[in-house]
Amino acid sequence: MQPPAVTFADIQAARARIAGAVYNSPCPESIPLSEVTGMRLFCKLENLQRTGSFKERGARNALLLLSPEQARRGVIAASAGNHALGLTYHGKLLNIPVTVVMPRFAPLVKVNTCQRLGANVILHGSTFLEAKSYARARAEENGYTYIHGYDDPEIIAGQGTLGLEILEQVPTLDAVVIPVGGAGLLAGVALAVKTLRPEVRVIGVEPEGAAKFAAAVAHGSPVTIQCKSTLADGLAVPDIGANAFPIARDHMDALVTVSEDEIALAILRIVELEKAIVEGSGAAGLAACLAGKLPELAGKTVVLPFCGGNIDPAVLSRVIEKGLVADGRVCRFSAVISDRPGGLAGLTKLIADSGASIKEIVHERAFAGGDVFAVSVLCTIETRDRAHLEEIFARLEAERIPHSRAL
Repeated sequence: MQPPAVTFADIQAARARIAGAVYNSPCPESIPLSEVTGMRLFCKLENLQRTGSFKERGARNALLLLSPEQARRGVIAASAGNHALGLTYHGKLLNIPVTVVMPRFAPLVKVNTCQRLGANVILHGSTFLEAKSYARARAEENGYTYIHGYDDPEIIAGQGTLGLEILEQVPTLDAVVIPVGGAGLLAGVALAVKTLRPEVRVIGVEPEGAAKFAAAVAHGSPVTIQCKSTLADGLAVPDIGANAFPIARDHMDALVTVSEDEIALAILRIVELEKAIVEGSGAAGLAACLAGKLPELAGKTVVLPFCGGNIDPAVLSRVIEKGLVADGRVCRFSAVISDRPGGLAGLTKLIADSGASIKEIVHERAFAGGDVFAVSVLCTIETRDRAHLEEIFARLEAERIPHSRAL
């Protein structure tokens, strides 16, 4: 039987190696998130790392284990963003040249930060696989050391230090819910937690559009999938690491998936209740809790790693809007009303009397059906919550105003 690529001793050694250079992030209890989920939630704030994600842990560990010749020649990696940021920052601190290859869809905030920190940034390919293939070719050509973002043993061991900190910060821990990309974080944290506290549940969460761990479990080994577009862009890698997979599979207790609406709503809840900015990848664990997909954790002490906070500001505004829609607080609907004087006033009065706010209203006379004295209006409104929204639709029904919700 092949020995595991990473041992608990490797994680302990990584912790000593990166001590003082990687932030031991706080893990406070969140009373508001606990209230809305029915769990006792603690949030491990990895979004407060210098480069905004947990990836610094593995990056620092891997860079410190390079030979002097490898460090002189430099390293290269393919990354959608956070791994690149971690390598770039710690490469600069350690005077090691770093080249990162990002797919062209990489968030601008991550591209710009890597460039600002001094990395040689190459945008190549429309998929992560294309970027990865190009990076490996450049490594061969130039003698760079390729550092895999989620499967090198040194990376997995570095990410596992997060598990050690969580156990020390929350000694009454019942479960930890880990977002799953390539499973490097899941493997490292699961190994650390289960070695010291085997009774603690370790649960993985991945987006529905990038469910490669579920595919790997079904196949018995990692397989390459075609990822769909997802708000959790940091989790949208095409496969599970070959080293990470057996470690994660053997040490985790459950795996769930979350939808895009559930991720958007989780980001919104964190903004509103925790006053924090967390990217889709980091919000996946909360998404599963909010969606009721982990009922066995009701009343339990649970840690959610907020894995990263590097979300493009332009994208954040759209995500918040999407979250408001998922929460029933923004809705667009069409209605057919009289085109005679007072018809529109009657509709707006009904909405105003219900306590909702109209964001936008558009007339569509040509699409109101056969009645030339009727007009179709497309209305976007803001409400308090889904119950308030349903109250408005009930009023429309009572007034016999034909309407339908726009999708």
